[in-house]
Order: sequence, then C-alpha cells, then structure tokens
Amino acid sequence: MYMKFKFEKLIIWQKAMDFGEDIDVMTDDFPKKEVYNLSSQIRRAADSIALNISEGSIGQSNPEQRKFIGYAIRSLAEVVTCLHKANRRKYILEREFNKFYETSFNMMNMMTAFRKNIK
Repeated sequence: MYMKFKFEKLIIWQKAMDFGEDIDVMTDDFPKKEVYNLSSQIRRAADSIALNISEGSIGQSNPEQRKFIGYAIRSLAEVVTCLHKANRRKYILEREFNKFYETSFNMMNMMTAFRKNIK
C-alpha cells in the first residue's frame, strides 16, 4: 500500500476509511424504502469523515485544518444520529448498534484530541 500523502499516515484517517466501509456494508440490509433516505444519508456522512480529514491536511493553515476536522466531527455526530434512527426502526440489531456506537465514540475522542493538538 502506498502512503505518499501525509493524511494517509493519520490513524484517524485510516479508522475513518475502515468505518466508512463498515457502514456501507451495514446498510446493505436496510429496507429498499431507505435507499434514498437513511442508508444514503449515513453512507454519505460516514464517507465525509475521511474526506474532511484528508481535505484539511493538504496545504492548509492550522485554522483551516481545525475547521475541516470540525466538519469531520460533525459528520461523525450525524452518523451516530443515523445509527439511533436505524436502531429505533429495527434495521440493525442492538449488538450491531453497540459496536458502531462504541467505534464512533472512540473516533470522536481521537478526532477531538487531534484537533486540540493542531497548533
């Protein structure tokens, strides 16, 4: 695997990439009526996490980098809300919700700490 861009070395970017793929697989079992609604929304929000981390790391000033990490954090919060919706609608099992929720919580802590360390 090539890692020429500095964002590719960031653990938070790597985790966000994996998380986006896991969310994509999870939504495959959502009802067809959700294709353009909840499943689309959660997939786009999950993908937006890694996209914003990478965008903020390329040639940006520190305030710009903090801004994009903030966008990534907001996208993660959106994913968590979508997870709650999916759980309430019984599209995912409780154990699946708990797994994604725990991963989200850990990623949120990592991204918040990363943003605080941007000088």
